[in-house]
Amino acid sequence: MRQEGNNIFAGIDWILVTLFVILVSFGWLNIYSASKTDEYIELLSFSTKYGKQFIFICLTIPLIISILFFNGKFYERFSSVLYLISLLSLVGLFIFGKTINGATSWYNFGALSLQPSEFMKAFTALAVAKLISDRQYNFKLIKNQIKAFIIIFAPAFLITLQPDVGSALIYIAFFFVLHREGLTLNYIILGTLVIVLFVFTILFGVSAVLSSLLVLITIFTFYAIYKGGKRFLRFNWYKILGLYAVITIFIIGTGFTYNSIFKQHHRDRFEILLGLKQDNQGIGYNSFQSELTISSGGLTGKGFLKGDLTQGDFVPEQHTDYIFSVIGEEWGFLGTSFVVILFMLLLYRIIYLAETHTNKFGRIYGYGLASLLFFHLIVNIGMVIGLMPTVGIPLPFFSYGGSSLWGFTILLFIFIRLDAHKELRLVKRLV
Repeated sequence: MRQEGNNIFAGIDWILVTLFVILVSFGWLNIYSASKTDEYIELLSFSTKYGKQFIFICLTIPLIISILFFNGKFYERFSSVLYLISLLSLVGLFIFGKTINGATSWYNFGALSLQPSEFMKAFTALAVAKLISDRQYNFKLIKNQIKAFIIIFAPAFLITLQPDVGSALIYIAFFFVLHREGLTLNYIILGTLVIVLFVFTILFGVSAVLSSLLVLITIFTFYAIYKGGKRFLRFNWYKILGLYAVITIFIIGTGFTYNSIFKQHHRDRFEILLGLKQDNQGIGYNSFQSELTISSGGLTGKGFLKGDLTQGDFVPEQHTDYIFSVIGEEWGFLGTSFVVILFMLLLYRIIYLAETHTNKFGRIYGYGLASLLFFHLIVNIGMVIGLMPTVGIPLPFFSYGGSSLWGFTILLFIFIRLDAHKELRLVKRLV
């Protein structure tokens, strides 16, 4: 199902394309600054990180043309097939995958390595949109909610086994989509309570948190019996016992998971984040150096290629997950604000176009795209400025890596194609 007509660019939103070009171009400039080691520029060379990234950027052009070649109906009709193929690519890693930094997340093709989890996000968004947009689908039914959860958590589970917990966490973003389409807010409230209880258990210990919660439940129960009499106890005793059991199992399970299953470097990151310990020379070195680098940029920055901490390579992985620290030092507060504003404009435009879709599939996919970009943005910047633990989540269109760049390019330009298809249909109706 190729694009109707001879012009594959007909109807596409040039505002989104322009924002994409600006983000990718500015991202490459910062990768160049973070990885430049000599006076000679080697743009088309795999020997330098900025050279490889430049080649990756050039290869996005045929990738974009390929995406735009097919019309919007193609992605809707074959979304399930694309999802299953991507899921199989994750399974194949356990047989053919290459281990890098302790995670078997890559397929190796000589000088090129591909990370299928980066492409999985786009095809999961397509599968979720396909499921929920079905006319027979009723989100109020528990069995239908479970179907959506399976589609979302199946890839997250496989990615966790690699293990790459950071990439798996990204799939939480799809709950924003589900809520937009009718999922009760109770799930998000429950998730927030789980996070709060997890943090409290780390801060105060299992005994203190568990005993406090059981006392609070007991006080509430006696108050309810006082107000409602024996009738309340007769109809709710099993709920009360269930609440006691769930709270006890969860708190004890959280303590066991944190102390016995989490590795020491995971515990260290949480404890540094929560202020329980300081380790600026060990596990907290990345975050400490990143915060120092960003703050040294001041209002206007030190200038392109003039950041002494960036050029001195003080921040590990400054060309990938910590690329925002380069922006902070060399472009200052104004530069970081410019980047955040660009992302906000991108998100606003995506949501605006999604809301104007007459096709439910396109709207849901648009919200999937916006949610994934927003989650990446918040977690990556939060990680770099020390508000979140280091989890290895890239900054979209900025961080070094072909898989990340191509994954986000596919994610964005599928939506651009779906939106263009909408525009073409409107034009035909008017004619």
